[in-house]
Amino acid sequence: MKQDRTASSNLTWHHHGVGRSDREELLGHRGATVWLTGLSGSGKSTIADILSEMLHERGVLTAILDGDNIRHGLNIDLGFSPEDRKENIRRIAEVAKLFSSFGVLNILAFISPYREDRDFARSIQGEGDFLEVFVEVPLEVAEERDPKGLYRKARRGEIPSFTGISAPYEEPVSPEVILRTAEFSPEECAMKIIGALEGRGIIKGV
Repeated sequence: MKQDRTASSNLTWHHHGVGRSDREELLGHRGATVWLTGLSGSGKSTIADILSEMLHERGVLTAILDGDNIRHGLNIDLGFSPEDRKENIRRIAEVAKLFSSFGVLNILAFISPYREDRDFARSIQGEGDFLEVFVEVPLEVAEERDPKGLYRKARRGEIPSFTGISAPYEEPVSPEVILRTAEFSPEECAMKIIGALEGRGIIKGV
């Protein structure tokens, strides 16, 4: 994605005395972004919570950024048009980049339906700092779960531009992890992510 990354020619990036490597040495693990993407009802938030709990028990500093929560504050001004969805993910991507640079293992649970936006989120992070996790579920299973009743509203036409019904979802091409939540429990899915984090040296194995 080609994008002007400079807000002003009068800005200067400041380097601080305590850097990323210092924080990571203190924490005992690397900073990284685990980006969970998938349809509403796929299990993203549930897996994010379980993953965070498992990592916390191992002494890993985590932060969860969840789609609904972010729209209550940082992105309260955004709707669900394609343009607002893009800006929603752009802001979140920048926050995730900051968390990674601070040595935090941040876990994001966003539908993030557009491939281009997820590719942008990856592109602004360092090599090895970004894991795209496709939380895969058949649409009919997601509709059966429908924990928020959103699919029923979308089918009645009460929610315009609803991903999977009246708006597209572009599946990842080469995600680091694929989780099939119709076949495996949230705990098993969280463990699969932990295995990927260990394999990349982001966290230590047990």
